[in-house]
Amino acid sequence: MTDQRAMELVETLRRQGIGDARVLDAIARIPRDAFVDQPFERAAYDNSALPIACGQTISQPYVVAYMTEALKLEPQMRVLEIGTGSGYQAAVLSPLCRRVYTIERHRPLLKQAEARFKALRLDNIVTRHGDGFMGWPEQAPFDRIVLSAAVAEVPLILTQQLKPGGMLIAPVGPVPKSDEFFALESFSQRLTQIIATKDGFEQVSLIPVVFVPMVTGMPQEARKPDDVLEKKN
Repeated sequence: MTDQRAMELVETLRRQGIGDARVLDAIARIPRDAFVDQPFERAAYDNSALPIACGQTISQPYVVAYMTEALKLEPQMRVLEIGTGSGYQAAVLSPLCRRVYTIERHRPLLKQAEARFKALRLDNIVTRHGDGFMGWPEQAPFDRIVLSAAVAEVPLILTQQLKPGGMLIAPVGPVPKSDEFFALESFSQRLTQIIATKDGFEQVSLIPVVFVPMVTGMPQEARKPDDVLEKKN
């Protein structure tokens, strides 16, 4: 049974211009309260970003819906997400495509997200603990790539992992030196759509957004021989 709060959120998103019925259905069905930490459960269905562990965020539902709609997903597509975070964006993508590949550099966040995917039986999500700046070349090319963290410019190695005609969406622009949630107030980026064409890449600027920065490398405590793990749920 769909939570009444989720239905109210869907109505809010519809009024804000989200019109894709499949995206709205995914937002309605994925329980956002399962992806927030306990102190913020009451605000789970507010249309706002919330802090999560490791100084990261769960994005505003409108931004998640907008990005998902802008990807123009089809059921047979394979999608790469950079920055698993709480797992909410990957969970919303899950019913809309064939398979979601998602990478997270913070092992504690990834473990929590994996547990949520298992509990919700989202078995088409594949996870990896690694450096998102490198993408996932072993599984490339992808139909779609989405960055759930901001970059000053999109790394070429990621656009090279798109199929011909594929699309990448990312927050692009100034990023703070700290990736802490509360360091973001004076920073914003533009959500940017990049399409791989036969002549190169077309770039379109979309809406202003605020995301934590994408950070290269791995956290110090995570640098162990088994740094890169893959799990198929």
